[in-house]
Formats: sequence, structure tokens, C-alpha cells
Amino acid sequence: MKLLIQIPCFNEEGALAETIAALPSDLPGIDRIETLVIDDGSTDRTAEIARTCGVHHLVRFSGNRGLARAFMAGIDACLLLDADIIVNTDADNQYDAACISDLVKPILAREADVVIGDRQIDSVASFSSTKKRLQKFGSWVVRQAAKADEVPDATSGFRAFSREAALSMFVTSEFTYTLETIIQAGAAKLKLAAVPVNTNPPKRKSRLFRSIPEYIKRSISTIIRVYTMYNPLRSFLGVATLFLLAGLIAGGRFLYFFFATEGPTGHVQSLIFAAIMILAAFQIALSGMVADLVGANRKLIESVLRRIRTLETEAAKRARKEAEPKP
Repeated sequence: MKLLIQIPCFNEEGALAETIAALPSDLPGIDRIETLVIDDGSTDRTAEIARTCGVHHLVRFSGNRGLARAFMAGIDACLLLDADIIVNTDADNQYDAACISDLVKPILAREADVVIGDRQIDSVASFSSTKKRLQKFGSWVVRQAAKADEVPDATSGFRAFSREAALSMFVTSEFTYTLETIIQAGAAKLKLAAVPVNTNPPKRKSRLFRSIPEYIKRSISTIIRVYTMYNPLRSFLGVATLFLLAGLIAGGRFLYFFFATEGPTGHVQSLIFAAIMILAAFQIALSGMVADLVGANRKLIESVLRRIRTLETEAAKRARKEAEPKP
């Protein structure tokens, strides 16, 4: 059983050595542990420090592409390196590396495909009361979207993936992978689980967003986009229903005054509004049907991509075997 610990990095020369030093060298049920650093276009000595610290593998981008793309590059590399389990952690040593054993246990026991580290938000002293409430609310929204009651801390980047789960991950967001992978796992019927993890005192502010309002805006747009992508018909029909109800209410108002006053008598605007709302509801519902067909096509494409990934990993495995010196 091979475990690969991946660490997406961007200008982390100050904390990377400490993060790598804290990683476990052996774990029960794991035969081999390797580390992978994804250097997301750093302009400091991040890559040099990674090599000095003895990481097994290093992926480098020529420019900064964002956390989500760095995460996916790590997943692809880990699969090609024949990982059975992949653990993702932050380069700023935010998460207690001793908890990695807890993350992989449910996967080793075949009780989960994706395990997310629960930071137990209320106990994180560095989080303000506002941030704690927002984190809880955001996690609740993601749980509803993914139908995953097992995830109390949806924005935690400390998580483990089985090989099967990693093969099914296709992140399209350019903001963050944390929300999309949960919704995607729920749509793929993967088993999710959460385990309590400890955190270390923060060394710097988050680089993912500049302010709380920006974080809220980008998180909401990500959740809506991803949920709509995986549940298009339900999403569009929900909006169409609201327009239809508005149209029926306006139409009912017109009819009431029409019969009560024996004529339209100044309430034609209700009839016009009702017609516009009902036509809009029809158009939105029709768009939902088209989006559902597109969604079915997306599922086929993901299935093809998963098979391509599988073939690539098998080819890489054969190439390594052939490259091994023969006795």
C-alpha cells in the first residue's frame, strides 16, 4: 500500500521545511510513504527548499495557476506514481501532520473513499466569531448540495483520497478545490467521512482571498456553478417554478379584478406581467432540459477521462517495471 502526500505551494520558503519535517515516515497499514510538492510558479526558493528537504517528487509550474490547478496537477502526478492513497495538506504547516494516520484509517478499512479533516471550527482560536459562523454556514450549504451529512468542515484542505476517488476527481474551478470535490464526490456516490484533526497556530494570513466579502462571493458562485453542473434539471426547474408562481399570482390578481369589476379597468399590467413570467418559466424549463442533456454528455466525458487516466497509470507502472534492473 503506497501513500503519497501532496503539498501545493506558492512562495512557501519560510514554512515548507517545517511542514515536510513533520510528515510521518511510516504508518500502520502503509508499505511506502512518498512526498510530492507542487510548486505553483513560486518566485522564491520554494523548489530549492523542497529538493533540499528530500521530497521524492516535484512538479513545477512556470507561472502561478491557482490552488485548484495545483491540486489537480498533484492528483494526476500521484496517480501516475501509482499511489493507493493520496493525502493533501497545506504548505504553511496549518495542519498537524500527526493526524495523517487518522485520515487514512477509514480508507484502509474500506469505510470511505474521501476523508476530510475536521478542524472543529469552534476550537480554532485564530478564527474570528464571524469567520466561524461563515465557515459553519458554508459547510451546511455544501452538505445540502452534496447530500453529505458526514462533512462538518467543507473548506478544510486536509483530506485523503482513495485511488478510486482520485480517478474520479475533475476540478474545473480556478478558485479552490475544497468545495467542488465534495459536491463531485456526492454526485459520484463516493463514500465521504470526516475525522477530527488538530491545527497549528497560523504563520500568515490566507492567500486564497483578500477579504471576507470576496471569499463569500467566490464561494457562493462556486457552489452554485458546481451544483448546477451536476444537477442541471433540478436547478433550472427550481428557478422556473418561482417564475411560474409569480406569473400565476399576477394572473390570479388580474382575474380577480376582472370579475369583481366586470372588466380589466386598469389591471392589464398584471396580465402582461403574468404572461412574461409564464413565458420566462417555460424558457427556463426548456433551458434546464438542454442543460440536462449537456450534463449527460459531461458524465460520458468524465467516464472516458477516467478510463484514459487508468490507462495512463497502468502504462506508467509498466514503464517503471521495465526500467528496473533485471537480476
